[in-house]
Amino acid sequence: MTTKTALVTGANKGIGREIARELRALGMHVLVGARDPERGKEAAAGLDADFLPLDVTDPASIEAAASQVEVLDVLVNNAGVLLERGALPSATPLQLLRDTYEVNVFGVIAVTNAFLPALRRAEAARIVNLGSGLGSLHFAADPSHVYAQNPLLAYNSSKSALTAVTLSYANELRDTPIKVNIADPGYCATDLNFHSGPRTPSQGATAAVRLATLPADGPTGAFFDEDGPVPW
Repeated sequence: MTTKTALVTGANKGIGREIARELRALGMHVLVGARDPERGKEAAAGLDADFLPLDVTDPASIEAAASQVEVLDVLVNNAGVLLERGALPSATPLQLLRDTYEVNVFGVIAVTNAFLPALRRAEAARIVNLGSGLGSLHFAADPSHVYAQNPLLAYNSSKSALTAVTLSYANELRDTPIKVNIADPGYCATDLNFHSGPRTPSQGATAAVRLATLPADGPTGAFFDEDGPVPW
Protein backbone atom coordinates (compact mmCIF):
# COMPACT_ATOMS: atom_id res chain seq x y z
CA MET A 1 0.00 0.00 0.00
CA THR A 2 1.49 3.33 -1.10
CA THR A 3 1.93 5.98 1.60
CA LYS A 4 -0.19 9.05 0.95
CA THR A 5 1.48 12.44 0.67
CA ALA A 6 -0.01 15.57 2.22
CA LEU A 7 1.08 19.19 1.86
CA VAL A 8 0.02 21.73 4.48
CA THR A 9 0.82 25.37 3.74
CA GLY A 10 1.80 27.64 6.61
CA ALA A 11 2.54 24.52 8.66
CA ASN A 12 5.44 25.73 10.76
CA LYS A 13 3.13 26.86 13.60
CA GLY A 14 -0.41 27.09 14.91
CA ILE A 15 -3.29 25.22 13.34
CA GLY A 16 -1.25 24.32 10.26
CA ARG A 17 1.39 22.61 12.35
CA GLU A 18 -1.28 20.70 14.25
CA ILE A 19 -2.95 19.56 11.02
CA ALA A 20 0.44 18.38 9.79
CA ARG A 21 1.06 16.55 13.06
CA GLU A 22 -2.27 14.74 12.93
CA LEU A 23 -1.91 13.73 9.28
CA ARG A 24 1.58 12.42 10.06
CA ALA A 25 0.11 10.43 12.97
CA LEU A 26 -2.27 8.85 10.46
CA GLY A 27 0.74 7.54 8.54
CA MET A 28 0.93 10.11 5.77
CA HIS A 29 4.14 11.51 4.34
CA VAL A 30 3.74 15.16 5.30
CA LEU A 31 5.27 18.16 3.58
CA VAL A 32 5.54 21.21 5.82
CA GLY A 33 5.04 24.19 3.56
CA ALA A 34 6.58 27.36 5.01
CA ARG A 35 8.33 30.46 3.68
CA ASP A 36 10.81 30.73 6.58
CA PRO A 37 13.47 28.01 6.11
CA GLU A 38 14.59 27.97 9.74
CA ARG A 39 11.10 27.69 11.17
CA GLY A 40 10.00 25.28 8.47
CA LYS A 41 12.91 22.92 9.01
CA GLU A 42 12.49 23.03 12.77
CA ALA A 43 8.77 22.23 12.53
CA ALA A 44 9.36 19.43 10.03
CA ALA A 45 12.02 17.86 12.24
CA GLY A 46 9.68 17.89 15.21
CA LEU A 47 6.93 16.25 13.19
CA ASP A 48 9.06 13.61 11.44
CA ALA A 49 8.02 15.33 8.22
CA ASP A 50 9.78 17.02 5.29
CA PHE A 51 10.17 20.76 4.81
CA LEU A 52 9.02 22.20 1.49
CA PRO A 53 10.01 25.86 0.93
CA LEU A 54 6.83 27.63 -0.12
CA ASP A 55 5.78 31.28 -0.13
CA VAL A 56 2.17 31.37 -1.35
CA THR A 57 2.62 34.95 -2.61
CA ASP A 58 5.68 34.16 -4.75
CA PRO A 59 5.01 32.50 -8.14
CA ALA A 60 8.61 31.29 -8.45
CA SER A 61 8.49 29.70 -5.00
CA ILE A 62 5.19 27.99 -5.79
CA GLU A 63 6.49 26.69 -9.13
CA ALA A 64 9.67 25.36 -7.52
CA ALA A 65 7.71 23.61 -4.77
CA ALA A 66 5.25 22.02 -7.20
CA SER A 67 8.10 20.71 -9.36
CA GLN A 68 9.28 18.59 -6.41
CA VAL A 69 5.98 16.74 -5.92
CA GLU A 70 4.93 14.10 -8.42
CA VAL A 71 1.81 12.80 -6.66
CA LEU A 72 -0.15 14.64 -3.96
CA ASP A 73 -3.04 13.04 -2.08
CA VAL A 74 -3.92 15.91 0.24
CA LEU A 75 -3.52 19.68 -0.10
CA VAL A 76 -4.43 21.79 2.92
CA ASN A 77 -4.40 25.49 2.09
CA ASN A 78 -3.85 26.73 5.62
CA ALA A 79 -1.59 29.77 5.15
CA GLY A 80 -3.46 32.96 5.96
CA VAL A 81 -3.16 36.43 7.43
CA LEU A 82 -5.25 38.80 9.54
CA LEU A 83 -3.68 42.23 9.19
CA GLU A 84 -6.34 44.62 10.49
CA ARG A 85 -6.69 45.44 14.16
CA GLY A 86 -10.22 46.68 14.75
CA ALA A 87 -10.44 49.30 12.00
CA LEU A 88 -13.92 50.08 10.71
CA PRO A 89 -14.57 48.97 7.11
CA SER A 90 -14.64 52.58 5.93
CA ALA A 91 -11.23 53.18 7.51
CA THR A 92 -9.53 50.08 6.11
CA PRO A 93 -6.68 51.01 3.72
CA LEU A 94 -6.96 49.54 0.24
CA GLN A 95 -3.39 48.25 0.46
CA LEU A 96 -4.32 46.22 3.54
CA LEU A 97 -7.13 44.61 1.55
CA ARG A 98 -4.74 43.84 -1.30
CA ASP A 99 -2.17 42.32 1.06
CA THR A 100 -4.85 40.20 2.75
CA TYR A 101 -6.28 38.89 -0.51
CA GLU A 102 -2.79 38.17 -1.83
CA VAL A 103 -2.41 35.44 0.81
CA ASN A 104 -5.95 34.39 1.73
CA VAL A 105 -7.40 34.22 -1.78
CA PHE A 106 -4.84 34.56 -4.57
CA GLY A 107 -2.31 32.42 -2.69
CA VAL A 108 -4.84 29.59 -2.39
CA ILE A 109 -5.66 29.78 -6.09
CA ALA A 110 -2.02 29.90 -7.15
CA VAL A 111 -1.00 26.95 -4.97
CA THR A 112 -4.02 24.87 -5.95
CA ASN A 113 -3.41 25.45 -9.67
CA ALA A 114 0.28 24.62 -9.36
CA PHE A 115 -0.33 21.36 -7.50
CA LEU A 116 -3.44 20.27 -9.39
CA PRO A 117 -1.50 18.02 -11.80
CA ALA A 118 0.00 16.16 -8.82
CA LEU A 119 -3.43 15.96 -7.18
CA ARG A 120 -4.91 14.50 -10.36
CA ARG A 121 -2.24 11.78 -10.32
CA ALA A 122 -3.41 10.60 -6.90
CA GLU A 123 -6.08 7.95 -6.63
CA ALA A 124 -8.57 10.23 -4.87
CA ALA A 125 -7.11 13.53 -3.70
CA ARG A 126 -8.55 15.90 -1.13
CA ILE A 127 -8.24 19.69 -1.11
CA VAL A 128 -9.07 21.48 2.13
CA ASN A 129 -9.19 25.27 2.37
CA LEU A 130 -9.08 26.88 5.80
CA GLY A 131 -12.00 29.27 6.10
CA SER A 132 -13.72 31.06 8.97
CA GLY A 133 -17.19 31.59 10.31
CA LEU A 134 -16.36 35.29 9.99
CA GLY A 135 -16.67 34.77 6.24
CA SER A 136 -20.22 33.40 6.49
CA LEU A 137 -22.66 35.78 4.81
CA HIS A 138 -25.45 34.08 6.75
CA PHE A 139 -23.87 35.08 10.06
CA ALA A 140 -22.87 38.53 8.81
CA ALA A 141 -26.46 39.27 7.78
CA ASP A 142 -27.70 38.73 11.34
CA PRO A 143 -26.95 41.90 13.37
CA SER A 144 -27.34 39.95 16.61
CA HIS A 145 -24.69 37.39 15.70
CA VAL A 146 -21.28 37.85 17.30
CA TYR A 147 -19.56 37.55 13.91
CA ALA A 148 -21.62 40.45 12.52
CA GLN A 149 -20.26 42.55 15.35
CA ASN A 150 -16.69 42.02 14.12
CA PRO A 151 -16.75 43.79 10.72
CA LEU A 152 -13.17 43.11 9.66
CA LEU A 153 -13.50 44.15 6.04
CA ALA A 154 -10.33 42.63 4.64
CA TYR A 155 -10.20 39.37 6.59
CA ASN A 156 -13.92 38.58 6.60
CA SER A 157 -14.45 39.35 2.93
CA SER A 158 -11.34 37.36 1.97
CA LYS A 159 -12.80 34.33 3.72
CA SER A 160 -16.15 34.92 2.01
CA ALA A 161 -14.30 34.99 -1.30
CA LEU A 162 -12.52 31.78 -0.34
CA THR A 163 -15.85 29.98 -0.01
CA ALA A 164 -16.69 30.99 -3.58
CA VAL A 165 -13.25 29.84 -4.72
CA THR A 166 -13.79 26.50 -2.99
CA LEU A 167 -17.14 26.00 -4.71
CA SER A 168 -15.63 26.87 -8.09
CA TYR A 169 -12.98 24.17 -7.78
CA ALA A 170 -15.45 21.65 -6.35
CA ASN A 171 -17.71 22.18 -9.36
CA GLU A 172 -14.84 21.90 -11.84
CA LEU A 173 -13.65 18.66 -10.24
CA ARG A 174 -17.03 17.17 -9.37
CA ASP A 175 -16.72 14.44 -11.99
CA THR A 176 -13.33 13.37 -10.64
CA PRO A 177 -12.41 11.54 -7.41
CA ILE A 178 -11.01 14.83 -6.03
CA LYS A 179 -13.04 16.44 -3.24
CA VAL A 180 -12.74 20.14 -2.38
CA ASN A 181 -14.10 21.50 0.89
CA ILE A 182 -13.62 24.31 3.36
CA ALA A 183 -12.94 23.88 7.07
CA ASP A 184 -13.72 26.38 9.82
CA PRO A 185 -11.29 25.86 12.72
CA GLY A 186 -13.13 28.25 15.02
CA TYR A 187 -11.61 30.94 17.21
CA CYS A 188 -8.30 29.35 18.19
CA ALA A 189 -5.38 30.76 20.16
CA THR A 190 -2.73 31.43 17.50
CA ASP A 191 -0.26 34.12 16.48
CA LEU A 192 -2.94 35.39 14.08
CA ASN A 193 -4.99 36.76 16.98
CA PHE A 194 -2.24 37.17 19.59
CA HIS A 195 -3.39 33.91 21.19
CA SER A 196 -6.70 35.42 22.26
CA GLY A 197 -8.94 32.57 21.07
CA PRO A 198 -10.51 30.13 23.55
CA ARG A 199 -9.85 27.07 21.38
CA THR A 200 -6.57 25.20 20.96
CA PRO A 201 -4.84 24.58 17.61
CA SER A 202 -5.58 20.89 18.14
CA GLN A 203 -9.29 21.63 18.32
CA GLY A 204 -8.97 23.87 15.30
CA ALA A 205 -7.39 21.08 13.27
CA THR A 206 -10.29 18.67 13.75
CA ALA A 207 -12.48 19.70 10.82
CA ALA A 208 -9.57 20.03 8.40
CA VAL A 209 -8.17 16.58 9.22
CA ARG A 210 -11.62 15.06 8.84
CA LEU A 211 -12.07 16.65 5.42
CA ALA A 212 -8.54 15.63 4.39
CA THR A 213 -9.39 11.99 5.05
CA LEU A 214 -12.91 11.80 3.63
CA PRO A 215 -14.09 8.45 2.27
CA ALA A 216 -15.21 8.06 -1.33
CA ASP A 217 -18.82 8.85 -0.44
CA GLY A 218 -17.90 12.03 1.43
CA PRO A 219 -19.10 15.51 0.45
CA THR A 220 -17.50 18.00 -1.90
CA GLY A 221 -18.19 21.71 -2.18
CA ALA A 222 -19.17 22.00 1.49
CA PHE A 223 -18.31 24.17 4.50
CA PHE A 224 -17.74 22.39 7.82
CA ASP A 225 -16.58 22.99 11.35
CA GLU A 226 -16.01 20.13 13.79
CA ASP A 227 -19.74 19.99 14.61
CA GLY A 228 -21.03 19.81 11.05
CA PRO A 229 -22.07 22.11 8.17
CA VAL A 230 -21.56 25.86 8.46
CA PRO A 231 -24.01 28.14 6.58
CA TRP A 232 -22.45 29.99 3.68
